[in-house]
Amino acid sequence: MPQPHAQRRTELAGYLRSRRARISPEDVGMPPGFRRRTPGLRREEVAQLAGVGVTWYTWLEQGRPINASVQVLDAVARVLQLDTTEREHLYRLAGIPFVREPGSDEEVVGKEVLGILHSLDPLPAVVFNSRYDVQASNETYRALWPLTTLVERPERNVLYRLFTTPECCSTFVNGDEEMPWMVAQLRRAYGRHVGEHAWESFIELMIKKSPLFAQLWASGDVAPAGRRVKIIRHASVGIIHLTSMSLSIDGMAEHRIVVYTPVADEDRLQIERLLGMDDPIVGCEVHGRRVSEILADRAAAKTVRLTPDSDQPATA
Repeated sequence: MPQPHAQRRTELAGYLRSRRARISPEDVGMPPGFRRRTPGLRREEVAQLAGVGVTWYTWLEQGRPINASVQVLDAVARVLQLDTTEREHLYRLAGIPFVREPGSDEEVVGKEVLGILHSLDPLPAVVFNSRYDVQASNETYRALWPLTTLVERPERNVLYRLFTTPECCSTFVNGDEEMPWMVAQLRRAYGRHVGEHAWESFIELMIKKSPLFAQLWASGDVAPAGRRVKIIRHASVGIIHLTSMSLSIDGMAEHRIVVYTPVADEDRLQIERLLGMDDPIVGCEVHGRRVSEILADRAAAKTVRLTPDSDQPATA
């Protein structure tokens, strides 16, 4: 009886051939050509469009025991125009964990958890995973930290924002205390994910982008979760003192709701002032920009497309 790995490779080979057969050259912007014995793209055409070697792709379609990375499978899936379900099937056959890209906060955390976040307004509240990715948030949290929510979902990471923002524009007044603690929290969680692509690539990116993160990560420190006091500087209203508390979520391992409570009445009033503003400033007094400007820039960036004659992006 064939071994499971061999069976999976055979299934992967057949699946790739069937997906290739349904894509015509015209579907990917290529001339139809002549003398095509079978429908669909040729192997060398898929390899060329995906940016992989012809021999490697041929071996993949032949079911040979070769390794396929996430990046390569993504490229092949793009050429073969696979939808989310088909892409997930491809990953499973290749023996690589598939991470589905959610489309909304409710899809990530569920209707009930999202309702809890909304009911906590005007207390800022957010759902983090153990890598500090922002999974969902309420209106007050988004007002305080818009750059963790105005960006695309893969970019919604608090650590990335903290460590790549110029010091003058940082929201943390007590960053010297909080940032080492957050990195120590990250390393504590990392112990459960050593060797996982998503975690290793994130750590590598952070080390590359931030010398401070690299220094803190190299220390090897770990820290327990607990109550913290965050001192926030917002360009539109000034200083806000907040006490953070983490709450676990049933059925969502390594996720937590973090609620921020104003330390004093003055801090509560600062939040009320911020929520009453139509177009607050993000950043410092020198480099700060209004939220509307940031949104306009992001909308303009979405008009970037590929020209018909080039694979280089051009603004429409």
